[in-house]
Parts: sequence; structure tokens; C-alpha cells
Amino acid sequence: MKLPFIKTSKANEAEVSEKIFGEEVNNDLVAQLVKIYIENSHPGTKAQKNRSAVRGGGKKPWRQKGTGRARAGTSRSPIWRGGGVVFPAMSDTSKPKKINKKMYKSGMRSILSSLAKENRIFLADQINIENPKTKDFIDFLNKNDLNEGLFIVDEVSENLNLASRNIPNINVTNFKSLNPVNLLRFNSIVISESCINLIEKELS
Repeated sequence: MKLPFIKTSKANEAEVSEKIFGEEVNNDLVAQLVKIYIENSHPGTKAQKNRSAVRGGGKKPWRQKGTGRARAGTSRSPIWRGGGVVFPAMSDTSKPKKINKKMYKSGMRSILSSLAKENRIFLADQINIENPKTKDFIDFLNKNDLNEGLFIVDEVSENLNLASRNIPNINVTNFKSLNPVNLLRFNSIVISESCINLIEKELS
């Protein structure tokens, strides 16, 4: 199958792998992949503390015998004020969920195929900025009738990063950092021509 180039590119279309960009879309797998990615992106640190996690309480409050009071080994016992919780609630995301490589690659191929069918993927000869100026990148967007999008390159240069980072609804990333949420988030996906073979190799 073929994908179109952006306006400022020299060519109009380029042949790409049917297996990567023309696969039958598996919506259930895409939903599962996105859900797992979002859940695993949470830090998973929200939780109550048990007696061992509460700070302090290392010293025995009083001697074992002779005081007339009940025995106490720590001031962080659950029955004490400021103590730990007996059965603390733990975050569901504290244990990352896994998805095997075969399912991940198939899900990413489904996303790319869906975007290609919706005419949301474009190619570019190269995505580069000579000066680290936001104005230069905005000019590049205007020339190609783009007001938002995800730009995928081999490596994000310093100039490109500085020129694009302050523009809303614009994200520039390298192909190794591709993720399902970013691909679905933007209406336009612009891929550097040199990245196509790398993406096809990675997801095949």
C-alpha cells in the first residue's frame, strides 16, 4: 500500500509494508493494549502503611514487666494512635500488568493500520529545523497545513526539541519511544521517511 507525503516533501507517495499499515484492525486487542499501557504508566505508590512501613516505633515504649500496663513492643502497633493499618489498602497498579511481545506488536500494527485507513498518517523527507526557534517550526507546520500532530523521527535533535516543545498539541519523538496512547491521541501522524523501515522491522 502507499502513504502520502506532506506538502513540502519532494515525492507524493511512498510504498509501505501491507503487513504493518494494511493489517486487519483488531479493536479488542487495541483496547487491551491501551488499557495496560495507561495502567502501567501510573506510579502505583498510593497505599496505606502497615506497622513496618510507618516511620518510627523502633524503641520499646516501656519495659516488659513491672509497670502495671499491658505489654508493648512498638508505638506503631495498629491499636496505637499513629500506628500502622492492619490490612492496608494497596494500589492496583503497584504490580505492573504484562503483555507479551507478539500481542504488543500485533496491537501496534492494528493502530497504524487503522490510522492509515483514516488517512491520518503522512510521510516526510526529513523533519529537521536549522535553528532552535519556535517560529521556524510553526512556519514548517503552516506550510504543510498542520496545526497539531505527532512527529516521529530517528533521533530528536536539540534544535527540533527546542523549537517544538512550547507548541501545544505537538509532540516530537523518536521511533523507539512510540506508544499506543500517543498514536491515538493525535489526528495527524508525520513519520520521517527514514523511520519507515525501522518501524517495519521493529513491528514485523
